Amino acid sequence: MARVNAQARTTELRRTLGVRDLMVYGLLFIAPMAPVGVFGVLDAKSHGAVAAVYLVATVAMGFTAVSYAEMVRAVPRAGSVFAYARAGLGEGPGFVAGWMAMLDYLLIPAVAYLFSGIALNSLVPDVSRWVWTVLAVLVTTALNLIGVRTAAVVGFAVLAMEILVLAVFVVAASVELALHGAARSWGSPFGGIGGFSLTAVLSAVSVAVLSFLGFDAIASFVEEAVGASAAVARAVLWCLAVAGLLFVAQTYLAAVLEPTAPAELAADPAAQGTAFYDTVEAAVGHWLHVLIAASKAIGAAFAALAGQAAAGRLVFAMGREGRLPRLLGVVEARSSVPRRALLTAAVITLVAAVWAARRDDGLDQLTSVVNVGALTAFVLLHASVVGWYVVRGGSRDWLRHGVVPMLGVAVIVAVLVEASHTALVVGGVWLAVGLLVLVAQRRRGRGEPGDGRTPRP
Repeated sequence: MARVNAQARTTELRRTLGVRDLMVYGLLFIAPMAPVGVFGVLDAKSHGAVAAVYLVATVAMGFTAVSYAEMVRAVPRAGSVFAYARAGLGEGPGFVAGWMAMLDYLLIPAVAYLFSGIALNSLVPDVSRWVWTVLAVLVTTALNLIGVRTAAVVGFAVLAMEILVLAVFVVAASVELALHGAARSWGSPFGGIGGFSLTAVLSAVSVAVLSFLGFDAIASFVEEAVGASAAVARAVLWCLAVAGLLFVAQTYLAAVLEPTAPAELAADPAAQGTAFYDTVEAAVGHWLHVLIAASKAIGAAFAALAGQAAAGRLVFAMGREGRLPRLLGVVEARSSVPRRALLTAAVITLVAAVWAARRDDGLDQLTSVVNVGALTAFVLLHASVVGWYVVRGGSRDWLRHGVVPMLGVAVIVAVLVEASHTALVVGGVWLAVGLLVLVAQRRRGRGEPGDGRTPRP
């Protein structure tokens, strides 16, 4: 029996994902219509300059995407930023990067599940959104436990459906604008209402980057990718570019159709989550509201599926390296699924999603907290590029290995400064707990866990 159990588990993942599968996971996690869920929040925060918010966020995330592409080529290991910071900066910073990214990866699916609950509640108001949220968690967790390949196949069909619905929205919105004109000025999605405010835009960017968090998760599947690092690097860059274009286009159209002023949305947090749907209903008709809400409900749930899978890989990688309990760092050999890590991530996600679903301001609070973890991890990612290539490798490519990482850090710090007070407090507490865990591990003589397979420059 002991021999059977030993053979049933391993610490290695199986390579089954092609480039198309990676793109599916990335775009599914990002979600082509990701702005639908946060449109009202961003409109209120940016004073109406929603398209400008996504333009700035795309540029900001562009620097991070380049750094991810550089590090995935150098360190093709599951765990993403945890593995990169560990290789480029050392064990301590690696743990901190993984710890902060874990806050991000565990809560991003919670936000997506909440989007799904809000969308379904808008279609069936008699069923509370937290009930729909729980249902979405259960269905997608079951698919993830079956295996990454099955989830990718189902995800491809969902992604195709989302892109089709987005195309319908673009056409319907364009026809409405051509026939009846805009509710707001044509330049307001970039310039705002009442004047452009850089502070307001940067404050909204701290939430908007949530929509992009998914291109980075692709790196978590490098040990399961056919073609490994080269395929993952291409998928990371392409996903960000496609997502940025889609986000700017759809938020521009929604903003010029939006009849409610940003100040009114800011005064009514409960209305922010359904602002996109309300705009579509008022401008085009109930049929498009239903179509988008149904698409968003399904798409958000499957974005959470991809996010949950990435979270499971991060928890698995940290468990395998001894930075979390080692029982989380094993894989079921038959399915090639880190079941324990996935279930751990699913439980935490479920608790956070239900908490947010039962609050009027739950969406705003959850999105703000998520991004602080991600952005802090991104700072360490950029530092890892410099540490790995310049300090350790002696690289003279100052553009990719010096200028881009430093610009990435500057943009992220500017966005972090504008994050909400609650988000900064939660992020600070999470970081403090992580540092205490790190100190405790080192005192127990676990300062250098690892498996000895970190590559050398």
